[in-house]
Amino acid sequence: MTNNHLAPTELGTEKVGSLLKRYAVPGIIAMTASSLYNMVDSIFIGHIPGEGSLALSGLAVTFPLMNLSTALGTLVGVGAATMISVLLGQKNYQAANKVLANDISLNCITGVIFAAVCLVFLDPILTFFGASPNTLPHAREYMTIILLGNVITHLYFGLNALIRSSGNPRLAMRLTLFTVISNTILDPIFIFVLGMGIQGAAIATVLCQAMALSYSLRYFTRKDNLLRLPKGIFDLDWRIAKDSLAIGMGPFLMNSASCIVTMFINQQLLKYGGDLAIGAYGIANRINFLFIMVVMGFNQGMQPIAGYNFGALKYSRVKKVFKLTALWATGVCVLWFVASEFFPGVMVKIFTNDPELIDLADKGLRLMNPVVILVGWQMVSTNFFQSLGMVGKSIFLSLSRQLLFLVPLIYVLPLFMGIKGVFFSFPASDLIACITTLVLIHNLFRKFSKLQDGDPPTILGSKIKQ
Repeated sequence: MTNNHLAPTELGTEKVGSLLKRYAVPGIIAMTASSLYNMVDSIFIGHIPGEGSLALSGLAVTFPLMNLSTALGTLVGVGAATMISVLLGQKNYQAANKVLANDISLNCITGVIFAAVCLVFLDPILTFFGASPNTLPHAREYMTIILLGNVITHLYFGLNALIRSSGNPRLAMRLTLFTVISNTILDPIFIFVLGMGIQGAAIATVLCQAMALSYSLRYFTRKDNLLRLPKGIFDLDWRIAKDSLAIGMGPFLMNSASCIVTMFINQQLLKYGGDLAIGAYGIANRINFLFIMVVMGFNQGMQPIAGYNFGALKYSRVKKVFKLTALWATGVCVLWFVASEFFPGVMVKIFTNDPELIDLADKGLRLMNPVVILVGWQMVSTNFFQSLGMVGKSIFLSLSRQLLFLVPLIYVLPLFMGIKGVFFSFPASDLIACITTLVLIHNLFRKFSKLQDGDPPTILGSKIKQ
């Protein structure tokens, strides 16, 4: 790979297809590893003797709260990564370093506040998210440790995204792989050998992230990097913070919406199917997450290429990277469809040996994914708008699928279909969201057709100043 101090310039000169492969492959490996990182806890927890099924359901209850934490992290991190990509394209390295410093400060502030509030009201929050008296103790044990390490989690994921945006996706990938491998080793030690159960899984998670974070901080103090942390720039710049938060608002709202939607899903599953239904959704969600993370890996490869070339006013390259990313993401979704509809039981049995839970998760996975072939390019489109700083469209697409379409269906369809209606809400909302996205992306490319490389992007409505 190109040396760190030269890496970003290749984003505006090398062949787009080759660049996307180079940046997407580490992103895919990193995001797949991140998905496996989350799945590892579920797999080991699901096999705790005598309590695996309820512990797994308790873990599923924590997903909304963890999504909300992720939402705050993306609010800061994604906006900073996008700004840095564009600033590197403009060769404004001093401003990029200030964005980096701001990212660290904001992550610390949001991480501490979020953890403190949640720890005070943890039991009521988990109950609101669908915990029953049977699953609440498991959910509480896990989330207490996760929240105590919340700042570490925010900083680790935030800096990992910035390492990738600064032209070193391979290092970002290696750090993620490190956390996966170390978590896979530590989980059984803490859970089974030390007898700490679900709490041990949480300790292993935070410990692995802390080790990766320590290296990330060291990386950004190296003098040969374009992005580094010299002394004297740690004061929070509210102008930078405002711009960063505005750009990150789209993925923040998407993750926040996911938190709200998961809460509604858990409540409906508890109503129509009980604790095991929540556990079944947790398993199906983890499996789906694996494929979603592969698509997100393509998005991560696209983001610095699209952002850099947009900053450099090279619109032909911006359009090409979108089309290639959408095509490759659709290929992933074809595999996702085949696995979900024809081999769900094989994947579900990795998480549990409870026959009732296996049956529920098998049926749920089939019902959730009949139209996932269309989901890939829809996700790419949402990320594409965010990568170019088109905040309004990114926010709308982030919210529409989950809040505008999915939530009403979650409550309407079960009236006629019972628990099957909760699961079938997903493909119905996916189809509506894809139609909506098609209209917006068509309008964007119609505007792109009026621009030549080097023209000011005023007609596009981007929030990033040139």
